[in-house]
Amino acid sequence: MLTQLEALLAPETAGDPLTGLKGCRRSTRKLSAQLGTAGVAACPTTVATWLHELHYALRVNRKSIAGTQHPARDQQFHYLRAVKDDFLQRGQAVISVDSKKRELVGRFRNPGRAWRRQPAEVYMHDFPSDAQGVALPYGIYDVGRNQGTVVVGTSHDTAAFAVDAIAIWLTSYGWWDHPDMSELLILCDSGGSNGCRTRLWKYALSECLAREHGVSVTVCHYPSGASKWNPAEHRLFSFISLNWAGVPLVDYDTVLNYLRTTHTSTGLTVDATLDTTDYPTGLRLSRTQMKEITVRYHDTLPQWNYTIGP
Repeated sequence: MLTQLEALLAPETAGDPLTGLKGCRRSTRKLSAQLGTAGVAACPTTVATWLHELHYALRVNRKSIAGTQHPARDQQFHYLRAVKDDFLQRGQAVISVDSKKRELVGRFRNPGRAWRRQPAEVYMHDFPSDAQGVALPYGIYDVGRNQGTVVVGTSHDTAAFAVDAIAIWLTSYGWWDHPDMSELLILCDSGGSNGCRTRLWKYALSECLAREHGVSVTVCHYPSGASKWNPAEHRLFSFISLNWAGVPLVDYDTVLNYLRTTHTSTGLTVDATLDTTDYPTGLRLSRTQMKEITVRYHDTLPQWNYTIGP
């Protein structure tokens, strides 16, 4: 029986040469019908049992193909690490920043499971009209102190919002934790509100951080497609997602509470604040405004590494 089944599968079989696991495009119902035509009576359940004996298994897609990588990807990782180590050795602040997924605030389904006697009742559909608003968590992770700060926006994830969130961290926590800080290193992705090509990001850093607070701001971007290496992603947001998994974010107090109660056995603590400022989209800067910025691009990969002075 197995020999006949293998013969049917041979033209459409793919497999892993290392593990021996195989896969085919045909369903158990189609295979059962084809075996019946060949004189072998076998129901779909029996066919599934035989497939397991032949080392086939039901598999989901696995994200393992990175796609096209920038040729300077490895060089940027080495340079970024060297800059980060230099800042930490000199006692200067190093933060990793990133935007978390936009959340609807209300009785909406939140992925994950939570221990409770009865499941929480939520809306059947995720209609924005049923929401109290949106929550835009922007995370600032202090690499040297293992501390996280999340500023929750209620408007739009713009460059101005991102820089204001960093400014909130600086005035509320940064100066207290780093009283001798004269330089600040920001690690961030290459896209989004803090993208390397976003002119408003550089302008806001110059106006709101460098000039207003008198600190020299150095920015190192992770290469495109490498956001998972950003510490804010795997050392802050991952634990936040675990903490509120399966819990409907019914209001802003709930959002802030679950952010503030996120902690780990290795010492991570998180604080959170709400920013209700309206950040309009579509703002553009003139060339005259861009010339006001005191920016020095590094010799190594200047598109990703630069310093903005006060």
